[in-house]
Amino acid sequence: MKLPVYLDYAATTPVDPQVASAMAECLTAEGAFANPASRSHIFGWQAEEKVEAARAQVAALLAADPREVVWTSGATESNNLAIKGVFEAAGFTGHLITSVCEHKAVIDPAKWLEARGVEVTWLKPDSRGCISAADVQAARRPDTRMVSLMHVNNETGAINPIADIGAWCRAEGILMHVDAAQSAGKLCIDVGSLNADLLSMSAHKFYGPKGVGALYVRRAIAGQLVAQIHGGGHERGLRSGTLATHQLVGIGAAAHLCQQLREQEMARIGQLRDQLWAGIADLPGVARNGEQVSPTHLNVCFGGLDGESLLLSLRDIAISSGSACTSASMEPSYVLKAMGLSDADAHSSVRISLGRFTTEADVTRAIAHIRTTVGQLQAA
Repeated sequence: MKLPVYLDYAATTPVDPQVASAMAECLTAEGAFANPASRSHIFGWQAEEKVEAARAQVAALLAADPREVVWTSGATESNNLAIKGVFEAAGFTGHLITSVCEHKAVIDPAKWLEARGVEVTWLKPDSRGCISAADVQAARRPDTRMVSLMHVNNETGAINPIADIGAWCRAEGILMHVDAAQSAGKLCIDVGSLNADLLSMSAHKFYGPKGVGALYVRRAIAGQLVAQIHGGGHERGLRSGTLATHQLVGIGAAAHLCQQLREQEMARIGQLRDQLWAGIADLPGVARNGEQVSPTHLNVCFGGLDGESLLLSLRDIAISSGSACTSASMEPSYVLKAMGLSDADAHSSVRISLGRFTTEADVTRAIAHIRTTVGQLQAA
């Protein structure tokens, strides 16, 4: 059976073969399989050496100090540690600024804080899907403790002006947390230039394994954060748990590859994305959602068509109607609705996302399939 073309890279990416190979070397008795916390023998030393080499690779991707990289299970845990950790350390006092179009991994912790007395301001995006620095500044209060915003939106690919917002936060003494799940390994990230105090990432979004991620914690603010997982004091007391050497080698290798390939790779993927859009843009009722977006993203509204029916009909390509974490919901995308789309147009929209292993032949096949399928649905 011929498999569909995979165009859901924003949901997850396949592990790069080079990454898988490096991970495999840390699983069996012949490799670095030991507990990195075992300091009494060479097996533990070898594993620890691998883990710290991976920490340096992730730090290099972010232009950070390796001591500022805290291992987690992924961006969801990183977001929880950053947001809950700061407000718990402050006795659940202060004010949080975030947006209604964040990933659920930020929205749900923010709602959790609201239930404990923290006041939250929920900003709305503009028609491009972006949060402006002016809106953040207007929401400031004397007790504002943190701004938490995504770098790249997971549904539309809209890129927020994080550097401008972060510079203002730094000047005002407000912590800046960045959810970089969709930008790490794709956009150039320099935590210093972004003025980020905390930054979350997941390996599986940039050709590493699932179940591992990291939280960048700027050294100067580490004391303003408390752990959310206890039991051994690993990761400088911020995240307990035996380190999974093979997973960490995987995120390190993936980060290193992205640092080497990013500029050329993103140019190629962006060209393929533009080629795909050009191939379907003239279809009746078709419109693009979002501007100034990541090279990997294309969010398209097929006006008048039901998005679920469209997804079921597009059997030759694997795409989604929004975030993978909400794909079981029949509700229209809350991100697109916040941008001003009607329920009908939000329901008629799909997310197409390209990546490292997308080829020109894949795009050609996708264009032909979309054109044929949409034509049939519109004629029905």
